[in-house]
Amino acid sequence: MTARFEPPVVQDNPTGWGPNTIPSQYKDMPYQPFSKADRIGKVADWTGNTYSDRRHMNKYASQFQGGQQYSYYHEEDESSFQLVDTSRTTKPMYGRGRGRGNFRGRWNSIKPMQNSQLQTLTKAQKIKERNRMMQVQKWQKQNAGRVNYQRQVPIKSREASVTVKPDWIVIEEMDFPRLSKLALPTVQEPQDLIQAGALEYYDKTYEKVNVKTEKPLQRIDRIFHTVTTTDDPIIRKLVKSEPEANVFVTDSILSTLMCATRSVYSWDIVVDKVGNKIFFDKRENTEFDLLTVSETSTEPPQDEGNSLNSPRNLALEATFINHNFSQQVLKMGEEKYKFPEENPFHDADEEGEVCSVGYRYRKWSLGNDLVLVSRCEVDAAQQGTNNDLQFLNIKALNEWDSRYSGGIDWRQKLDQQKGAVLANELKSNNSKLGKWTVQAILAGVDYIKFGYVTRYNVKDSNRHVILGMQQFKPTDFAQQINLSMDNAWGIVRCILDIIMKQKDGKYLIVKDPNKNMLRLYDIPDNTFDSEDSEESSDEDADLGA
Repeated sequence: MTARFEPPVVQDNPTGWGPNTIPSQYKDMPYQPFSKADRIGKVADWTGNTYSDRRHMNKYASQFQGGQQYSYYHEEDESSFQLVDTSRTTKPMYGRGRGRGNFRGRWNSIKPMQNSQLQTLTKAQKIKERNRMMQVQKWQKQNAGRVNYQRQVPIKSREASVTVKPDWIVIEEMDFPRLSKLALPTVQEPQDLIQAGALEYYDKTYEKVNVKTEKPLQRIDRIFHTVTTTDDPIIRKLVKSEPEANVFVTDSILSTLMCATRSVYSWDIVVDKVGNKIFFDKRENTEFDLLTVSETSTEPPQDEGNSLNSPRNLALEATFINHNFSQQVLKMGEEKYKFPEENPFHDADEEGEVCSVGYRYRKWSLGNDLVLVSRCEVDAAQQGTNNDLQFLNIKALNEWDSRYSGGIDWRQKLDQQKGAVLANELKSNNSKLGKWTVQAILAGVDYIKFGYVTRYNVKDSNRHVILGMQQFKPTDFAQQINLSMDNAWGIVRCILDIIMKQKDGKYLIVKDPNKNMLRLYDIPDNTFDSEDSEESSDEDADLGA
C-alpha cells in the first residue's frame, strides 16, 4: 500500500503577501514577538527590585520592545485600602537612664522627626537613618575648617605658545595616537664629527647627601648658552664640510620632537627648508628652554599672574635650580677635561665664567637619504672604577608643594622610599624626564644623575636644599619610563618625510595647547624676522649654498 500525500492548504492572498487568516489552533491566543538572542532573566520577580540599578534596566529587555500581552491587571478597586504601621516607637538609646531632658553631646543638634514620617518607617529603617545621621555629624566635626585638597579642579583652557595668523596654511595634522605607533628600528650608532668645550669633574661627596645631612643650594653665577641651530658656527661649518648631511638640529629641539606624545603644554619649532636641507630652530625670546613643572599631573598648577606657584614662575624656579645644581655638584676651580675644540659660544671679551659643558656634534643616518646632524650637550665627567673616563648629564628634580604635587613629602619619604618619590615625579613630569633621558642617550653619556631639591620653606621659592642623589644608565632608565627610541626616531622620520615633500620655505610645528595633536603650518618667509632680518636672510643663503 503506497503512502498518501495530502498537500497543505495554501491560502490565496490576492492583496498582499503571506497568510490572511489566523490558523484555528492559534485563534484567541496572545502573541508576543521574541528573539533567540534575548537574555532570559528571572522567571518571576515578586519584589520589583531586579532592575533597580539603571545600568541594568535594559539587560533583559526584548529587542522587539515586547508589548503587554502577558501583563497582569487587577480589576478590583484598591483605593479603599490603607497601610498602617503598628510597630512600637522606641526611644533612642542616648535618652535612657539619666533622665536628662537635654542631652549635651553630638546628637543634640538632631531634630526630632515628625510623627507622620515615623509612621512610614520600619524599626530597622529608623535605626539605619539614625546611624547615618550620626555618621554625617561625625564627618562634619572631623572636617570642620579643613580644606578638601582632593576636589577636582577644572583644568583651564591653555593658550598656544604662538598666535596663529590667518594667512598660515595647515599642511598636516598629526595626532598623538598615530605618532605613538610609529617605529624606526634601523637607526645605527651615531658618528662623532666634532667635540668642543671643557668639563669639570663630579664631586662624589654629594652621593652621601640625604635628608638628615641636607645641603643648601648655592647660587653660582655662570653663563649658560642656549644657542639655536642656525646661529651655531660649528653647524654652519658642517653644512659645507658634510655634503651628505641634510637635517640640522640641537638636542633640546630634537628631544622635544621625540617626546612630543608626552607633552601637554604648547610649544613651537621653526623649520627652514633650503634646497634639500632642513634646519630646525627655536624662536627668539621664547620660553622654549624653560623646564616645565607638574606638566603631566592630573591637577597641574593653574595659579595666575605673580603667584608663587603659577606655571611660568615654577618653570623659572626649576630652570634656576637646574643651572645652579648642575654646577654646585662639580669640583669647581680644579682640573677640567677638555675636548679638542674650544667652546664655540665663549667670547674672550665676555665677562663672567662659562658653565661646565661639552658639545658633541654627532651624525645619524635615518634612511631614505636622510642624514641628521645634532649638537648634543654633556654636563660633566667622572673617573670610573677602573679609572676610565665617564661622561655625565646632571639634572635636578624639584619639589614645590607636596600638597599640590602628588601628596608625597620628600623629607619624610625620600630616604626610605626613593622609588615612590621617583614614580610620583614620573607621573607629574613625564614629558620633562622623557626629554632628559633622550638628550642623555643622544649625547652618549654613561650616566644621568638626578638630584632631589626642595624648598627650604614651602612659601619661599628663593631658598632651596639638596636632599639626595640618584643615578641611572640612560638606556636602563628609558626602559623604566617606557621610552622607546625606535618610536622617537619614527616620529622624527615621519615629520621629515612630510617636510621633504614641501617646497622651499619656512614652516612651523605647533603643539596644540588643548589637544593631543601637532600641526605643521606653511608660514610666510618673513614671519618672526627681527631687526636683523636682512642679515639673517643672507645667512640662510649661505647655509643653502
